[in-house]
Amino acid sequence: MILKKMIPKDFYKLFRTRNMDAYMTFLIAIYDENNEIYTALGLTIEDGQAIIGELISRMQIEWMDDSEETEENMVFEGTGTSSAILNTLIRWGWIKKDYDEQLNTYILSFPEYSQLYVELFKKLFSADDSRERESILSIYSALFTYQADKEKNNDILKSALITSKNLETLLANMQYGMRTYFDVLSRSKNFIEIQQVLVDEINNSDSEKYAILTTTDSFYRYKESVKELITQILSQHDQKKVELSKALHAYEKNRSACAQLHKALQYNDEAVELVYKIDRQFDLIERKYNKLVEQKVVFAKRALARIHYIFQEGAADEDNVIRLVRLIEKSANSEQILEDLRGKISLTAPFKMFDDNSVYKRHDGSEKLFEPLVVERLEEQNTTKITDFVPKPRYTKKELQAFCARNVKNGAFQATAETVQSVEDLEKLLFLWQEVTGKQPKQDPIQLGEELQSKEGFTFSALRIAIEEEDNNEIHG
Repeated sequence: MILKKMIPKDFYKLFRTRNMDAYMTFLIAIYDENNEIYTALGLTIEDGQAIIGELISRMQIEWMDDSEETEENMVFEGTGTSSAILNTLIRWGWIKKDYDEQLNTYILSFPEYSQLYVELFKKLFSADDSRERESILSIYSALFTYQADKEKNNDILKSALITSKNLETLLANMQYGMRTYFDVLSRSKNFIEIQQVLVDEINNSDSEKYAILTTTDSFYRYKESVKELITQILSQHDQKKVELSKALHAYEKNRSACAQLHKALQYNDEAVELVYKIDRQFDLIERKYNKLVEQKVVFAKRALARIHYIFQEGAADEDNVIRLVRLIEKSANSEQILEDLRGKISLTAPFKMFDDNSVYKRHDGSEKLFEPLVVERLEEQNTTKITDFVPKPRYTKKELQAFCARNVKNGAFQATAETVQSVEDLEKLLFLWQEVTGKQPKQDPIQLGEELQSKEGFTFSALRIAIEEEDNNEIHG
């Protein structure tokens, strides 16, 4: 029977109630407890009420009045109690209770349609969904297992196709996440906000999955192997189809044998179709994978460009003097504040309080004679001071080279836990990474490692940057 038809009419009331999150939390807890080994016989109603009561006490859940609660439930059981909550879930069809004659009590269970929703709730509430099965290695393992399987079970190919589609969806979601960080980065007004965006992007779950895809589960590491397996599987099925066609021609008069051979041919054709779908899905994964790698590089370049812009143009925040004037205007003691401020600040002229009548005072209408200002000739030695107004970079090239030289080991720059000891070191590491990626070498010189954390609390990824010979001479020159 179709599961959709088994869902009771009150089932979706859970999504309309004000206590929806609390109901979801209770369902997840009871579902997990019911799946434990020591509760193989099932949870009793008393066990379910105890789990709900413990969650309410530990999480300090405040129960809100809900229109979906029936008057009967409120009169006889109250509202927000453990028994009332459990009975509501049973009445809505999320949990089912069955009488056990041996235990002489009611046992709780989850219908199949309810299990699907509770599993979804667990994924929505979980922040550590690594999705390890959605990887290139899983696709390669499934194809390798199918190629070595003598019976050629098509379910293995179906599993590989589902995994490839999930991986394609994962890459699409990661691209959407990168575009979100682009928007946040463009709205950053100072270096602290940019730094926070970079730290959030490095430490989020998508970056961890990206690190897995580019290191242990690298796409290019298994690309050729997957293509070879697909070619071998298709070649095997072509040979098998020829053999089955010859056997079918030989047993034309044997109906039972012909029927079996026809089924074998259909099974073989189904396997070929699945392999072609996996091949097309694999090409789509490659395009999205390359696009994601490109977005990572563009994100780093935009972050550096934003930092340069802020260093040269200054922060876009409102002037602090304007803020101070507005605060003084709103204060009830504005005159006293100005009097105290005058005594502490040396002014070229005493300030005057302007009122509404000041605007209408008659000004002196006498014409003033034009007196040109005398042009003072600046001495030559003062012309050199114009460089004081030129924006200077935060770090000189010599400082960056010194930072790089301190961490060069075996001809390569290696970022360890001792590399970053301050915010300045973290900035220098970012500038060095941008300088290397901007040169566009023949092969990728950057290798990402595991996540590191310095003694000062800075979190960053381990880097290994291969330094070319000319750069090495420039550093140690």
